[in-house]
Amino acid sequence: MPNMLEGALAGTASAMKDKDLEEYQRLIFRGEQIRAGFKVVRDAILFTNYRVIIEDVQGITGRKREYRSIPYNKISAFSVETAGLLDMDAELKIWVSGLPSPVEHKFNRKTNIYEIEALLAAATSS
Repeated sequence: MPNMLEGALAGTASAMKDKDLEEYQRLIFRGEQIRAGFKVVRDAILFTNYRVIIEDVQGITGRKREYRSIPYNKISAFSVETAGLLDMDAELKIWVSGLPSPVEHKFNRKTNIYEIEALLAAATSS
């Protein structure tokens, strides 16, 4: 399972615009709201007020999609690493209860990694 999660998150993400987030409303239940979303080539990672949703687009045509949900109460720890002078990507690691290794995700330099850290800190502290 960790390998599939890591595969879904390979690459560098960029922030999604509100109009792009509309297509994910079918995944959201009553009272849930998407707070942020990032696109990774064909895949996506969404942060709602209850969970992290990972979209893994599969196959050549991209018609087959897998959606994984990580409730914030199952996140045992997370870390962020900012982009450096020579390192162009910021990184996020999420440790999930029951998984032996963290889910890792890279974000491009334009992404405000501090916003993601604040969102996760607020969500996992409640």
